[in-house]
Amino acid sequence: MPDYSVIADVSETLQNVLTAAFANMGPQPPVAEVHDLSGNISTQPARLTLFLYEVAEDAALRNRPAVQNVVPPVLSLQKPPLPLVLRYLATPWSGDRVTDQRIIGRTLQTLYDEAILSGPDLAGGLANTSEALKIKLVALELEDRAQVWHAIQRPYRISLVYEVRFVNLEPSDFEIRAPVSTRQLDTAAPAGAA
Repeated sequence: MPDYSVIADVSETLQNVLTAAFANMGPQPPVAEVHDLSGNISTQPARLTLFLYEVAEDAALRNRPAVQNVVPPVLSLQKPPLPLVLRYLATPWSGDRVTDQRIIGRTLQTLYDEAILSGPDLAGGLANTSEALKIKLVALELEDRAQVWHAIQRPYRISLVYEVRFVNLEPSDFEIRAPVSTRQLDTAAPAGAA
């Protein structure tokens, strides 16, 4: 079950899948790297940085019912998982525009071919679970992209924006309810009734 490390597990999954996809790109293949885009970014070897710039709740899945688990004679209720949407800025860094464009092309190809990641493709606590990550290229207007770059105080670079959906963060608490063992009916008339 995905716990508090689920966000890091998704980032690691993307990093692993893309690094494996770059393996056939020449004698010194690029690598994918989770990065916050601060400081100097090495271009030896060439790399694709994965910058998680937004974590949001998936509003469409917000009002799911509580999860019930019945192990007689106990009923436990747990809040449904918190459905998250993770947004990543994927940026190539090679020092060469043609290589940057090849990295972008291979990234697009890989995440189009593997738009749903599940089972052994997942890393960390997600590995070999029933979870599935749906990856989608997001079309942001140039102004919106520029705002992201402005917010991290770096000059604009060609980049891709991906959204990973249905990341479930399990709640840490649950409520146990004892079974009904007796019941009592009060048949007395309410006070003030005639």
